[in-house]
Formats: sequence, C-alpha cells, structure tokens
Amino acid sequence: MVRCWPRRSKKSAAEKSAKSGSATSLTSGSTAAEKSKTDQVEEKKEEKKEDKKEEKKEDKKEEEKTDDKTEEKSDEDKEEEEKPKVQVGSISEKKDIYKGPVEDGEWTWVDKYPDGVEEAAENEETATYAVVVRNQKSQDSRKKLEAHSIVVQSPWLRTALAEIMADYPGVACELSRLEFDAPFKPFVHRWAEFTKYMEKPDLEEKTKEHMKILYDILNYEIGDNIKTFQDYVKNGVVCFKDLWMIFQPGTIVLSAYLGPVSGFEMVETEYMANNCGKFLQVRCDCVDYGGKEFGRYQEAINIPEFLGTKKITGLKVYPFHFHEKKEEITAQLLKRGEIFEKLAGHHYREYSGRAITWNREGNEVDVQITGRIVVDIESFNRFSPWRVRYLNDFNATDIERFNKYRMENGIESEEFVMPDYYKMLCRSRTRGYSLKYKKWVDFFLEQITDVRWNTTAFDRLVLPADQKELILSFTEAQLAGDSFDDIIAGKGKGIICLLSGPPGVGKTLTAEAVAENLKVPLHMLSSGDLGSDPWEVERELNSILELVSRWNAVLLLDECDVFLEARSNHEIERNKIVTIFLRTLEYYEGIMFLTTNRCGEIDAAFQSRIHVSIEYPDLTVSARKIIWKNFLRNSTIKSNLTDKDINELSELKLNGRQIKNVLKTASLLARRRKSDTLERQFIETVLIIEKKRPGAPQQMMHYM
Repeated sequence: MVRCWPRRSKKSAAEKSAKSGSATSLTSGSTAAEKSKTDQVEEKKEEKKEDKKEEKKEDKKEEEKTDDKTEEKSDEDKEEEEKPKVQVGSISEKKDIYKGPVEDGEWTWVDKYPDGVEEAAENEETATYAVVVRNQKSQDSRKKLEAHSIVVQSPWLRTALAEIMADYPGVACELSRLEFDAPFKPFVHRWAEFTKYMEKPDLEEKTKEHMKILYDILNYEIGDNIKTFQDYVKNGVVCFKDLWMIFQPGTIVLSAYLGPVSGFEMVETEYMANNCGKFLQVRCDCVDYGGKEFGRYQEAINIPEFLGTKKITGLKVYPFHFHEKKEEITAQLLKRGEIFEKLAGHHYREYSGRAITWNREGNEVDVQITGRIVVDIESFNRFSPWRVRYLNDFNATDIERFNKYRMENGIESEEFVMPDYYKMLCRSRTRGYSLKYKKWVDFFLEQITDVRWNTTAFDRLVLPADQKELILSFTEAQLAGDSFDDIIAGKGKGIICLLSGPPGVGKTLTAEAVAENLKVPLHMLSSGDLGSDPWEVERELNSILELVSRWNAVLLLDECDVFLEARSNHEIERNKIVTIFLRTLEYYEGIMFLTTNRCGEIDAAFQSRIHVSIEYPDLTVSARKIIWKNFLRNSTIKSNLTDKDINELSELKLNGRQIKNVLKTASLLARRRKSDTLERQFIETVLIIEKKRPGAPQQMMHYM
C-alpha cells in the first residue's frame, strides 16, 4: 500500500471567525480562558478524526486500484497461456526490422517502418538506360553538380571497355553492372585508348552512339584532369596533388629503392600522412625467389609532398616510359634478371663490395663483404635470425603469359622459364651466407662473380706424397658418393680427419687445399662459433652440419681442443659438450677436418671415430725453403732474392704463418720506400724488429 501525507480538513470561513471571536471575548476573565482552551482541545481532536477518515478513504481507493491491476495481469497471463507455443525459427516468413532513431550517438533496431523513406532511385526503369550517372553537389565553383560514380549498363559499352581496359587491375568488364567511382582513374590512364577506339571505322551504330554518350559524360567530369595529364606528359613534370595520374596500374615503374635502379609493376597509389607530413604511397610488385618457387613481392615506395612541380624522372619512383635511355636500362634489367633466375637454389660464388645486413631493430646496415659466399635463400629463411620475405603467388594473367611464352618458344620441359617482361621485374638483391664473415646477408647481384679456383693449392702443400694421396683418395670418394655404411643405416658414413701438430705447419692449409682441389665450399668454424652452453652447441652444430650437407661442403673445425679433450669427473658441463659432439660425429655424412695442437689430450672415444689422423712435425729446412719460394712466387711485388738468400732465410726456424707475415710486412715496407722490387734489406729490417719480440726463436737470435 502506498503511504500519503495526512491532509487537514477544510473549515468554513464563518466557523473560523466564530471561534476566533469567542476566543477573543473570553480573554478578559479566567473562566473564559479555560473555556477557550477546552474548545481548542476539542477542535484538535475533531481535526484528527477527520484526517484519519480521509486517510482510510484514500488507502481503500489505492487497494481497489491495486486489486484491479492484479486482476488485469492475471487476465493477460491467462491469454498468454492459452496461446500455442511456436518453435524457434519455424515460421516460414521473413521479419523486417529497421534502424531506429539516433539519440546521443546510440540507436537500436525497431519494428516501426522509418518515416520519410524515398523510393529507390535505381529501378527497372533506370536499368534500361545505357549509362547511369550518380550526381552530387559539387565543391568546384565551376560546376553545380559532379558525378559521384557512373554505372555502365550497356552491353555494347561493356564489350568496348573490355578491349580498352584490358589487363587494367580492378576492372571486370564481364559484369552486368560496371561501376566507376570518381575521379575515374581508369579513364584518365586509358584516355588515349578510349579515344582511339571511338575512331574505329567498323564500329556498330549502337556502339558509336553509346560511346559518344559516355565520352560526353567523361569529358565534362574529367576533361580538365585529362588536359592536365597530357600537359604533364608533354613537359615531363608533375605536381604533388596530381601524382596519381602518371602511375597507371599494370605498367613498369623504375626506382632505386633498396639498391640500384630496378623495375617494378605498378599496383596502386594512395595519398597518406604521418608525423612527417603527407606523401603518396606507390605500391608495386617485383619478382622474387622464396627458396623453392618464384613469386611476387610487394614494396611500398613513398613520395613525400613537394611544392610546385617536379621533374618526373627526379621522383623516387616514376614510370618506365619517362626514362631517357629506355634501351640501355632495358638491357641492364634483362641482364640482372637472367643472373637472378640462374641463382635460384644454392650456389657457391665470390663476392666483393657492399652488402646488406640488419641491426637488432631490423633496420638495414651496410657492410663490406669480400671472399667466398653461398647464395641460398631457402637456408636463409630457415637458419638466419632475420625477417623472412613471404611471397605472393603469380596471378592468372602471369600464368597465361608464362604458358604463351613456352608455346611461342617451343619449351616442353616443366622447368620454370621466365619471360623477358618478368626478368625486368626481378629484385636487385639476393640472400645468402658469407663463409668468411660467418654472416647471413643480402647480396647485390652485380657484385656476385664466379669462383676463381686455385688449382695449384694442393700441389704446393708441403706434405709427404703418400699423405697427400691418402687425403685426396678419401675426400674424392666421399664426394662421389662411395660410402661404407654401418650395420645401422645412416651411421658412420662420414669421413673425419684429425690434423695435429704445432702452429703454422699447414693444418688449416690442408683443408683449404682439399676444398680448392675438389671445387667445393669450405665452411671453417672454431669452438667459439658454437657457443659454450650444451644446448647452444647442439643447436648450432646441427644447423651447421645440415648446411654443410646441403652445400656439399668441406667442414673445418679449427682449434677444437675443447671438444676433443678427455672428459673428467669434475667438469660436468664440458662433459656434456663432448658427449654431444661425439654423438653428432657418429651420424655425420660429410667430410670434416679437425685441427688441434694437443693431440695427447684427446678423449679415447674420439680415437674410434677418426678415420685418418695426420701428425704434422716441425718444418724442416727443405720444407721452409719451399714455403719461402711459394710465397715469393705469389707476391704482388717482384722479388730480387737469390737462391743463396732463400737458403739462408730457410735456416731460420720459422713456421709457415711467420714466413708469410715477414714477407707481407717487407712488401709494405718496399712500397713505403717507393721500391718496385722486394730487396733482401727489407726482409732484414723486419727480422731485426721481429727478434725483439718476446718469445722469438733462438735460432733467429743466433742468425741475426
């Protein structure tokens, strides 16, 4: 029950005045005063009684209302219970609901049909017209209205546009309704083709009529843009707001983006902005190799906003037909494309010049690389720490061009052959591994050359003839595929050769000479390249052995004492590394050279895993004489040393590395003194300085 505040009963004015008068007349005496008080008390009692009566009446009315509502609700519940229940989704009709009014940015769906909805502008009647122009209020002071979009419905026009817009990305002329949005870029880019098609003498009358209608519409809408575009082409300049006009999708553009001038296929343009200001982003595709197949890779080249006009060929990217020397740049791009196509897969090459690597943030960093490299994009994607380039497949137009090229050239093999157009789009860089610097880098194609093999390296190796023959026999047999398998398949199929002896006697040179003689890569590592933690050593070693096997290379693990040293009971971590190395050697299938200066401390388990062990003693006088002659023969400066000089110098107890260093320093001294020949005095000067070095050989001290 709802509670209400009590109300006082209304008295008549006469009663109030009478009481007021009686009260006034009794003020003179005590009797009158008492009577007045009594009357007031009685009056208050009467008022309270009346208020209670009124409250009871109001409460009764409210109870009656509540009872009526309860009766109404119960009636509604009865009606709902009497209605049959309908299964969800069982009514075979549609139900329309509509967007409700927006209040404070919020709205909901309602059943009421919205007010003020006009009939659709495009209907059966408008479908009969050749072209429908959707107009809107123009912001150009020279026009009242301008086209928002155009709908081409004429089949004659669609047939004509299919030829005019052939290969234009994003335009599908086979649709029954062909829509073009302002500013009608396809017509700006293909205006010359459009007008040329209209001049055909054999056009049907209906086609001419509809082409004239579309021409008049477009001439009104984009006539100024077309004149501006033609003026840009004529003068070879462009302004920033009209940059999009010169970039026609599907055509070749040139840019020195990420390297020398390269060709790209234009895809689309978009005006954008960032904290540095406005720019036009030109998105274009190049042809790249993903490790297994060729494909497309999209690059985004930004042209910053500029004032006034700018020469088109001075832009970061510009259309190919604006280049002044088209034939020269075409030949350059085709030659590079042929190199890129040949380098698919993995290849052993030489490199000299600038290359690209990356810092921790992923930004490109220039490095100078010289020496032997392996071009191998697949291995780069698997083993390098740098970002992988994921390629897009060639589209239907590309496949059609490939098939046409194969048919025209009578190519029947399934091997991928790239047409000249796609060779011009090839990337200017490829990825691989620098064997000298032990880095995964991006190589520029122009700096890659064929390997110049040193065919005399093994012959100049100072070793007994029987040892040289033994080394050659097992290495050649291994590369030829002759292997003596274990009882367990895949076990013990590799060749492990241990070279031990003092420094500078030719251990490393032996492995290098073998690789040169076999014309295969030499992957040289030291224990420091594999890390120090057991898990790190195992991961790196497995990766390296997989690479060596893929490249058919010779592996040289130089100064590997930490792996070969006998295990002890106190160095648990090093014991783990030795165990990992032993297990890896057991299943290695290639050629591995191990060098050490401490042959006596090798773990016993290694002895059974080593196929050939060669001990290199200190160099004899005759061996040193050969080494002196070999280095003098290969020197870039002519030598005046006589046989007597060489015999005397051979008496010095120097190893091969020390002899090389002495001759190298003496050659630098000869150039410093402007001498065209290497004189004995320059060598004497170097030896005088060398004898002052701590730990110089005693025989050298005696000689000097």
